[in-house]
Amino acid sequence: MASPDSAAEQPAWTAGEPYRPRVLLLGFAGRGAVAQEAERLRPIIEHHAEIVGFDLEFSQDLSKIDADIAVVLGGDGSILRAANQMGTRQIPVVGVNLGKLGFLADLMPSDFVHCFADICAGKCRVVRHLMLSCQVVRDGEVLHDELGLNEMAILAGPPFSMLDVDLYVDAELATTYSCDGLIISTPVGSTAHNLSAGGPILRKSLQAFVISPISPHTLTVRPVVDSAEQVYEAVVRRPNETTSVVVDGRTICDLTAADRVRVTRAEPTFQMVEVYGRNYYRTLREKLGWGGGLQKRMTKPE
Repeated sequence: MASPDSAAEQPAWTAGEPYRPRVLLLGFAGRGAVAQEAERLRPIIEHHAEIVGFDLEFSQDLSKIDADIAVVLGGDGSILRAANQMGTRQIPVVGVNLGKLGFLADLMPSDFVHCFADICAGKCRVVRHLMLSCQVVRDGEVLHDELGLNEMAILAGPPFSMLDVDLYVDAELATTYSCDGLIISTPVGSTAHNLSAGGPILRKSLQAFVISPISPHTLTVRPVVDSAEQVYEAVVRRPNETTSVVVDGRTICDLTAADRVRVTRAEPTFQMVEVYGRNYYRTLREKLGWGGGLQKRMTKPE
């Protein structure tokens, strides 16, 4: 059986002679202290690496820039934007957390300052994570084709009446959900919209999708975890006027009854730089407040 870390590999930029990695410095200047942190961290990055791209607006075509690492300042939303911006040409990402939870943007700025030299020297690992491909198909024609890291969601929209969503797995009808919407999530996205909808947390290196209905009418309906090798298709029989498909927070289109929303494993994989000394359960414990102390909290006051 493969280990949970079977997707980990040594950084490509450490092969051969000593090398200054080429870095993309990314973030969204409109959020918080991103612009200030970018200017503060820039000399530190340039001391160990070469900055070949600098974009605080998420506006550049990154597929045309040869780089080894993307340093993304912000929260998980900024990393989702960066992954979308890189498209099919994904490079390893170092996430610096200037947001809130930061499951992906795991390093605080102080941590980044202390460990960036080690990252450049290859004292880290690169872990590949599953991405999804979302296609909206009508009459056999692909109208939209989007790459996603977190999830595809079908959202009811106004007037917010309940939807009947048929789910097909490998072209066979699996079930019909009566619900407010449907989420198909990757393991990386399992701690995002899926978690808030009552879905399970998946280890990020698993090769699986989570299918989670939003507020299902039938109490026996529960989220399902299945292999990423299958083809998942959703059909909304009677969509509302603005029932829409959303991928990683981006509205792709409104749906009609003639549309099929198809989710499959994407060919590119998201690549995350992980420094030694941090692990999956430590991240969950810190970000979700798994502090323990249940017995102490349940003790009756004297």
